[in-house]
Amino acid sequence: MKTDYHIPVLLKESIEALNIKADGVYVDCTFGGGGHSRAILQQLNENGRLIAFDQDEAAKQNLPDDDRVIFVPQNFRHLQRFLRLHKITEVDGILADLGVSSHQFDEADRGFSIRFDAAMDMRMDQRQTITAADILKTFTEHQLHKMFEQYGEVTNAKTLAKTIVEQRAISRINTINEFKQAVQSAVKGNPQKYFAQVFQALRIQVNDEFGVLRELLQQTPAVLKSGGRLAVITFHSLEDRIVKNFFKYGTFSEPEADDVYGNKPETPFLIITKKPIIAAQDELKKNSRSRSAKLRVAQKK
Repeated sequence: MKTDYHIPVLLKESIEALNIKADGVYVDCTFGGGGHSRAILQQLNENGRLIAFDQDEAAKQNLPDDDRVIFVPQNFRHLQRFLRLHKITEVDGILADLGVSSHQFDEADRGFSIRFDAAMDMRMDQRQTITAADILKTFTEHQLHKMFEQYGEVTNAKTLAKTIVEQRAISRINTINEFKQAVQSAVKGNPQKYFAQVFQALRIQVNDEFGVLRELLQQTPAVLKSGGRLAVITFHSLEDRIVKNFFKYGTFSEPEADDVYGNKPETPFLIITKKPIIAAQDELKKNSRSRSAKLRVAQKK
């Protein structure tokens, strides 16, 4: 097992947040390097069970030899379907760490990182067909503008979109270096930060990350037992907002008062974390990627 595959973020905090029962059934939505999963297994007795989801083929190599684990090589948007397939109707806790694993960033040919030259890929699930290069080729100027603005909060998203459309008419944009060269004139401020935002937007689009997160959250009230916990670790404000609103309202935006008395629909959750939990100084020193992590926890009523 590769120990450097991925350092689990907010490990102690997220395990404590799940309030684990020794004989419970738990879901790790993003198995990755297996750090969170192993910590959950340590809290379970022989009757406890863990269902681990990961759509990335590479994650399989980290599976512990443990018959309490069911591994599902699929995107966690299919949570309920695969739990049913394994004859599980309800679980005691769900953990979702939404960060891209260090392994994905460090494998040059996956195209997630601006540090390397590789194909503009960015697929977390290599079985899917659309890559970042396809989006850069096929999206209209308006679609590119909206994507960079909404998913990357890129300050000059409109200029960037226009530049891409102009440049792709002249030369191909298939690799990271070709992309950087094509958009050089549009880069504002610190290039490192700028490209990080641009790549974030592309990655979210390629993997439909917000769609996936919404689908997962919508399934959780039906899947969790009463008193069961849902712990979600996000890495940017857009994701965090989706989780925060869902915990608070049971929907993704604040509902309008919906009856004559001004009552709002009731959320299925009790919020455990009034404010999100962030990494302590110790963890920040050891793992810079924990810098933007926020953990929110809710309990099903």
